Amino acid sequence: MAGRGVGLRDADTGGDGILRLRSGDGRGRDRDRDRSAGSGAGGQGPRRDQAYAVLRIPRIGLTVPIAEGISRAAVLNKGYVGHYPRTAQPGQAGNVALAGHRNTHGEPFRQLDEVRPGDTVRIDTADARYTYVIERTLPRTSPADGTVIARVPYSSVHPRYRYTEPGYYLTLTTCTPEFTSRYRLVVWARLKAAAPRDVGGGR
Repeated sequence: MAGRGVGLRDADTGGDGILRLRSGDGRGRDRDRDRSAGSGAGGQGPRRDQAYAVLRIPRIGLTVPIAEGISRAAVLNKGYVGHYPRTAQPGQAGNVALAGHRNTHGEPFRQLDEVRPGDTVRIDTADARYTYVIERTLPRTSPADGTVIARVPYSSVHPRYRYTEPGYYLTLTTCTPEFTSRYRLVVWARLKAAAPRDVGGGR
């Protein structure tokens, strides 16, 4: 079985339904490795609550900042997409896991259910541009299904939704159905290309 994810005992689901990771989940070494390979200057990871990248999903016309952490007040309620702590940083091996509101507070993931396999997802940092390609969607799962953001992601609730090999994954999570926080919608993608940013930060 793939490495342990974050389940109900490790998470506080809160009013917006986004998983809240707690310390002590046994993944400290992964966290330190991922953050030391982060996208900040000098190889340092981004500061908590800092916006440090841009997520673009052409299929749904989305362009939104990514901030470090999933605090409601400091990140999600500002309309940002939040990067789950202790998951990989963009372009790094493992699983880059991002959360966003489905409704209210900018609702960046309102149309996340409209993406399809083969759609591109781009993450731009100060240094590089990473292109992921969507492979599959888990339309509905439990808020406690924290293994969907494991280093090798899989659903502990719906076993047929799983990856079995290490790779360069991207996971997007939000609440479903709209205007509720009862379930989670999960989209998985895999890294296909990486390129340094153009001088001057052009698109």
